Amino acid sequence: MELRVAVLAGGGSPEASVSRSSAGQVAAALRARHKDVLVLELDANLTAALLEFAPDVVFPVLHGPPGEDGTVQGHLEMLGLPYVGSDVRGSALGMDKHASKALFRAAGLPVLDEVALAPDAGLDAAVAAVQERFGSRVVVKPSRQGSALGVTPLPNGGDLRAPIAAAQRFGDTVIVEPFVQGREITVGVLDLQGEAPQAWPAIEIVTAWDEWYDYENRYTPGKSEHIIPAPLTDAVTAAVRRIAIAGHQAIGLRDLSRADFLVTDLDDIWLLEINTMPGMTPTSLYPDGAKVAGHGFEALVDALARSAWRRGASLPRAGSG
Repeated sequence: MELRVAVLAGGGSPEASVSRSSAGQVAAALRARHKDVLVLELDANLTAALLEFAPDVVFPVLHGPPGEDGTVQGHLEMLGLPYVGSDVRGSALGMDKHASKALFRAAGLPVLDEVALAPDAGLDAAVAAVQERFGSRVVVKPSRQGSALGVTPLPNGGDLRAPIAAAQRFGDTVIVEPFVQGREITVGVLDLQGEAPQAWPAIEIVTAWDEWYDYENRYTPGKSEHIIPAPLTDAVTAAVRRIAIAGHQAIGLRDLSRADFLVTDLDDIWLLEINTMPGMTPTSLYPDGAKVAGHGFEALVDALARSAWRRGASLPRAGSG
């Protein structure tokens, strides 16, 4: 059967433009199988637009807060609308690197040590805490942003004040981890309603020798190379795929996610974070992994929409008595 699908895009996040690009790709793919697909902007008119359109399912292709941190998910649940992706708790945990790392660590998954700095921590005290724990060869990142926004790697050490101040501007806890030289690896997970989760082939992300996978390299065509499958040993490949699923389950995710790793030359594996709504742009990693696993983009987004619809078929709808 065909579904009426509302695709959510944009909002006030620093990643809004990426969201709109991803949402356009998702909507185009859905229209190949469903006639009634409407892209809606995440703004003050969203509730009225959703109630007027009365979708069978909502596909929130949103990146960063408030679309990816549980806020929009809670609103959709209040409206009784089934939606693609993780629920309120899973979305909130996936967006919060500090909280998710605590659960990964409790599940026995390999994560780096960190210093957590309050958003209003004084710079002198923050720098002293990091220096005492790790020195200055670190990575500084806001805990609740995606697309590498606010992230500063210091592979050779250096001044900590400017990177910490830049991360604090997002108003979040700041996470500081020791810098580890390694290959950037990512693994997507598909976890449809009623089916066992599966991991995509591992992907290695390669950038210019003196660059890393920052915002520009993520979304500028030709600025990064995706090697699929990643040239890892069989044991490491199996491990990162297993950890991707274990991390997905540890923070209670559903439908889809993408785990990011560092793998060192000694084959040490570090789970960095898990994205609850991976990018769906022409340069995004999640669709690349799905394609190699045999899931074309149209079939993939259709399966995700139908999974959410099946899960929400018994939900009370807004306005029902």
